[in-house]
Amino acid sequence: MKKDFRAALFDLDGVVLDTESQYSKFWWQMGRVFRPDIPDFSLRIKGQTLRQIFDAWFDGETEQQAEITRRLNDFEAQMSYIYIKGTRAYVERLRLVGIPTAIVTSSNRPKMEAVYRARPELPMLFDKILTAEDFAESKPSPDCYLRGAAAFGLKAGDCVVFEDSVNGLKAGRASGAYVVGLATTNPREVIEPLCDEVIDNFLGMPKTS
Repeated sequence: MKKDFRAALFDLDGVVLDTESQYSKFWWQMGRVFRPDIPDFSLRIKGQTLRQIFDAWFDGETEQQAEITRRLNDFEAQMSYIYIKGTRAYVERLRLVGIPTAIVTSSNRPKMEAVYRARPELPMLFDKILTAEDFAESKPSPDCYLRGAAAFGLKAGDCVVFEDSVNGLKAGRASGAYVVGLATTNPREVIEPLCDEVIDNFLGMPKTS
């Protein structure tokens, strides 16, 4: 593990919260209903914002966009927002030793409101939370992590990024950050080439000083 990082940037789904398997089922169902011509639809859209999904796969289909948005809002309102093992303790430990932390997520603010209702402590646990509205480009563009680092007055090379999705790992690496991949969404052999190291969760993370 990189020892001299000055800030830690965390993706949300599949890194802080154990939600990726739930989203995979949702988007698999949306693919079956609205894009049956794309068997791997749920894999293709991982790490993308809702706007990016609509622009790429439902351009001009306003009725389909509205229906998917309605279903997604209903789904997120009843999701289970459970922490990945060890996440909360690790973030609290980082903050105790003066290392700032941020969530950097492709989720939008309405989704985050549902998260805050389930996890009201989350905004106080992290120093900053950046959402889809804060980025000009979505993952795998490095824009989100460049902006996450800049929020602390740092370069991405001063930061460690924690990611799980292929697009997110590519974004972290393209930013120049040290990238830790979590094998929560994809197998180790898939993400190993895209990051500096792989972990299963945050249990047993090395102590910081």
